[in-house]
Amino acid sequence: MALFTINRYLGEVEDSESSRESRAKALLAKLQEQAKAREQSISHTANKDDDHQDNIAKKKKRKSEQQETEGEQLKAKKKRHVRESEATDEGVSTTTKKKKRKTLSIDNSSANTGDDESDTEKSAEITETIKGELEESKETPIDKAHAENSASQTGFHILGGFEEKTTQKVKRVLPQWLSQPGVIQKDIKSNLVPVNEVPGLCPMLLKKLEANGIQNFFPVQAEVIPAILNSVSSELLVGPGGYRPRDICVSAPTGSGKTLAFVIPVIQALSKRVVCEVRALAVLPTKELAQQVSKVFSSYAEGTGLKVVMITGQKSFAAEQAALSKSRGGVCCSLADIVVATPGRLVDHINKNNNFSLRHLRFLIIDEADRMIDSMHQSWLSQVTKAVYKIQGDQQMLVLKRTLPGPITVASLSPPQMPLQKLLFSATLTQNPEKLQLLDLHQPQLFSSTHNSTDSSTQNQETFHFPQSLSEYYVPCTLNKKPLIILHFLLRLKFSPALCFTNSRETAHRLYMLVKLFGGVDVAEFSSRLSPSERQKTLKDFEHGKIPLLISTDAAARGIDINGVKCVINYDAPQYIRTYIHRVGRTARAGKAGSSFTFLLNVQEKRFLQMVLDAGSPGIQRHMVLPETLKSMEPHYEQTLVELGKVVKEENAKKRF
Repeated sequence: MALFTINRYLGEVEDSESSRESRAKALLAKLQEQAKAREQSISHTANKDDDHQDNIAKKKKRKSEQQETEGEQLKAKKKRHVRESEATDEGVSTTTKKKKRKTLSIDNSSANTGDDESDTEKSAEITETIKGELEESKETPIDKAHAENSASQTGFHILGGFEEKTTQKVKRVLPQWLSQPGVIQKDIKSNLVPVNEVPGLCPMLLKKLEANGIQNFFPVQAEVIPAILNSVSSELLVGPGGYRPRDICVSAPTGSGKTLAFVIPVIQALSKRVVCEVRALAVLPTKELAQQVSKVFSSYAEGTGLKVVMITGQKSFAAEQAALSKSRGGVCCSLADIVVATPGRLVDHINKNNNFSLRHLRFLIIDEADRMIDSMHQSWLSQVTKAVYKIQGDQQMLVLKRTLPGPITVASLSPPQMPLQKLLFSATLTQNPEKLQLLDLHQPQLFSSTHNSTDSSTQNQETFHFPQSLSEYYVPCTLNKKPLIILHFLLRLKFSPALCFTNSRETAHRLYMLVKLFGGVDVAEFSSRLSPSERQKTLKDFEHGKIPLLISTDAAARGIDINGVKCVINYDAPQYIRTYIHRVGRTARAGKAGSSFTFLLNVQEKRFLQMVLDAGSPGIQRHMVLPETLKSMEPHYEQTLVELGKVVKEENAKKRF
């Protein structure tokens, strides 16, 4: 039993120095008590039996001499092996070697003893062994490599002692089309291209561009328009079976002219159509964006016979249904060539409007593509694909049969088909191949103004291109001084018109009420609290200069082109870099100058500044507003806060009833 105990102790002694010492001391004390008890029992037996007293004394003397001899041998061995471990670098644990030798010594001594007296002598040997082990653990540090070798030699599994390994950063490996995009020049003003130098444009569109005052194309337009027109260079919307043009992805800064880059080639490609069918579908995340794109399409489709219809829910479902199609002699006829839609309303018409057909769809345009990818949980894209390749009863009567793309065979190459081409546009297009895979792109071609970093420290970070004429600032402030700083910007620094962003519609409404109660500034709010018609009117008033300050949620952050915005104020710091890029992109559009100010609390500064710099910002400057400049406004501001509290209580009371 004693041997099992000491072996178990020796197996666990490597855990840690402190725990080893404490357990060894506890075991030593226990063994000493057992030894004393056995000695008392032997002594008591010796007094009863005087005949064996001399023999016991002789045995004790013999064993005592044997212990002294073996103790001297153990000490000599210990010193010798300590010197060997210091002189060699073989990775063998000195501690384990000594434990093994001590265990063998104890086994040998136990084999030569017997009777009750042997237990006493054995306990004495164990006591000496543990004492030596404690001294050895203090003198010799345990090396991790030695511990591993000792574990393999003694057969004990030693816990702990793991080597700390540094995890290597995974280098991002992108597909070739992402890593080697077509380059779009960043400097808009220095890289303007005359419209008559862009190949493939028809005279009709050249006249329309000239009538709209457009004499030069921006870099993104000069690159993307010829690429789209090349897919319909034969002026036919069909091709041999199996033919599929490359899908096109465009990542360019806000205000660089992406909308016109897809409107012009789509209008030209469809201008010679004979039968009216839905051949182009533009999907956008918000009603305001859809309305803006629909307006541009209608402007350039005028005089071509092409019909543009918008389905976003601003009208009733029946009104939209009537605008899309009608029946003539029992046959349903399409009234739309180009449809501009939001995802939810589009899905409603696919599922509920039997007269809505996408079998002739040639172009699928996805604007603000990164946000549209995030909304894939609505399954709008899969439903569009099913509607495009839907087999109907009269499909057999069609000259051009449409089948879902698959492996190219002799049978699939024979009948001509109309291919579906996807056109993606975004200022912050993701470079995550897994997300892009959701779009099922066919041999995509990327045009980008952002170059992938070759620096290993930033290789796994997505970078974006900021408008070149944008000046970025951040304003350190406290929570209760934010509204005062906005009033200071507008009343004293004359930063107007200014577009102010908040992170929630509740914050936007309260800030709107506070500025309104303070007075001196005409202000309006823009959020989901307003109806679509109210939001449309608000944007018009702001664009025409009637409202110098518009307080908005991120509903106005994406894609909306508002002329004349000189200043963007981030009242609440955005949590994500994409949100920041889209917000500040409402100013400094089309090469014009603009400024952005982000209010930062002390706890937000470090994270936000690092996020912006990692994204490729050319530099964000510090703009200090001294407390002395706000003192004269503080008394009136305090009174306004009291009034605001009353107004909020009244509004909450009305909501309850």
